[in-house]
Amino acid sequence: MGVKEKFFLDSGNAVLVVIDVQEKLCKAMDDKVLAKLCTNVSILQEAAAELNLPVLATEQYVKGLGETLPELKEKLCSPALEKMTFSCCGDHNFTDAIKKTGRKQIIIVGMETHVCVLQTVLELLDAGYYVHLVKDAVMSRKKDNWQVGVDAAAAAGAVITSTEAVLFQLLRVAGTDAFKKLSKLVR
Repeated sequence: MGVKEKFFLDSGNAVLVVIDVQEKLCKAMDDKVLAKLCTNVSILQEAAAELNLPVLATEQYVKGLGETLPELKEKLCSPALEKMTFSCCGDHNFTDAIKKTGRKQIIIVGMETHVCVLQTVLELLDAGYYVHLVKDAVMSRKKDNWQVGVDAAAAAGAVITSTEAVLFQLLRVAGTDAFKKLSKLVR
């Protein structure tokens, strides 16, 4: 495995995964951190749409936690995958959808960092994917738990990154129409 293959995102080899940003779960989150997460997830969704990256979203136990936040759900091209397992990889619909893309770089955003996000990261790494955990687009109810999730993902081999780092790696070049459109989102 080359350093570039693991650490440098390629828009032709990446998938964005939005994990469990659901209405009732969001009510338990810090409002300021949640607002930042929603902004960053939205930026990455727009980048994915502009650069033709597949986007998969999941919803944990919809009956109890509700659906994906409307402002994020409206940007999805396909319905969110409902799951009961904490790891997205515990659901064959998710693993089949990832395999079907044929892509090996997985960009992870969502909640909660120390539960569903971390378990998904670990299983994706174990399955041979290159996982990029977007540190400013994941959250937990408590900051300590968020830190545990980020640290464990890093120790397991995930690339810890940021929304801007992901955006500019996917863009690669300034001056293009995509650059002009998307770079405005982080100014």
